[in-house]
Amino acid sequence: MPTIFEKLLSGALPCAKVYEDDLVFAFMDAGQVNDGHVIVATRAPRETLMDCTDDEAAALMRTARRMALAVQAAFAPEGITVLQANRPAGWQTVPHLHLHVLPRFEGDGVGLVWPRKEPGLERLRELASRLQPHLAPR
Repeated sequence: MPTIFEKLLSGALPCAKVYEDDLVFAFMDAGQVNDGHVIVATRAPRETLMDCTDDEAAALMRTARRMALAVQAAFAPEGITVLQANRPAGWQTVPHLHLHVLPRFEGDGVGLVWPRKEPGLERLRELASRLQPHLAPR
């Protein structure tokens, strides 16, 4: 079953497209949090960041930067949040790799909170050592 983003990309559903290239496309989020809220998505149907290629990941961030510069120039927000979520537990609502470029203003009602934990340096080093064997060069 195609995702809503695949339907937008194919033209089966209308959207306000901002940009596209061989790897990604960008369009205005239909649920604008603030004016200028853009979604950048992979053209290929990748579900999460872990499913895409290095080139696709780089294209997403390159395009997010490009969109952030355009949003800053066009809407003059006080800040910009770039958000990328994976799987429902990570707040992903559409199973297609994408990120939000969200213009922000003081008091705009957008919140992002989590309980901060401070495990100490030794625990942080232990956690880092668990990651390092999985960082083989590509």
